[in-house]
Amino acid sequence: MKKTLLIVGCGDIALRTVPLLQTHYRILGLTRNLDSSAYLRSQGIIPIYGNLDHPRSLEKLAGIAQLVLHLAPPPNHGLRDHRTTHLLSALTKRMKKHAAILPQRLIYISTSGVYGNCHGALIDEAHPVHPENDRAIRRINAEQQIRHWGKRNHISVSILRVPGIYAANRLPLTRLREGHPTLLDTEDSYTNHIHADDLARAIYAALHYAKPGRIYHACDNSHLKMGEYFDLVANHFGLPRPPRITRNQAKECISSGMFSFMKESRRLENLRMKKELHVSLSYPTVLEGIKAAQTGNQ
Repeated sequence: MKKTLLIVGCGDIALRTVPLLQTHYRILGLTRNLDSSAYLRSQGIIPIYGNLDHPRSLEKLAGIAQLVLHLAPPPNHGLRDHRTTHLLSALTKRMKKHAAILPQRLIYISTSGVYGNCHGALIDEAHPVHPENDRAIRRINAEQQIRHWGKRNHISVSILRVPGIYAANRLPLTRLREGHPTLLDTEDSYTNHIHADDLARAIYAALHYAKPGRIYHACDNSHLKMGEYFDLVANHFGLPRPPRITRNQAKECISSGMFSFMKESRRLENLRMKKELHVSLSYPTVLEGIKAAQTGNQ
């Protein structure tokens, strides 16, 4: 009999994991949009209505699944992730006079933004976190909640810290066509990437091999500066390279959201993912992924 797996956050990445999961699990998907139910069913997911912002709508989650994939983002404000609070509470809620049937494993998809600016250093999962914006602080809060919840309830929890996700449908083509600038190479920051399909494979591998309480970098082997990434995409799609400007100029003409990414420079080590999760990347570097997107092979 198949185990039941609950996906929380049924977006692009979750849907890419479903073909890998279908033969092994009965898949449920939490959705707050009833209009998406037919589409989720067509993708092999049984829709379960619930809204992470409204705890009462989550009561049916207690005892519903042996495994949980938590891909839902935190709210867009504050310093805490109350959505994760509501989810964890629902998963361990008592049913009448009986204790809840607890999940065996939960995998949380976090972000490498929790490290803040590492000034281009090559870092592994033991590197201290130093979030520099509210978005990253909320992610740290979610990670802490999940790890404490796992220890308290004797549930295996693991965390994938993910950098910039790209794929054929997730390339900065519009940005390049509109001529948005990026930083001069001498002032530019290192960025990290993972192809969406490789991330799906890493999530699948984490369900089978991740160690309890363990953090993994889900990233490829590339060590590119942000401008180099934009140039690479531009070159392969016949678009103009973005103009280069100074960091001081960027403060005046680049959105605060994009500039927050430009302020953080780090290079992620991925040996733990390869060794412990046995992940073999289909797109080891961004170059392979962009070439596949260019030829329509993704």
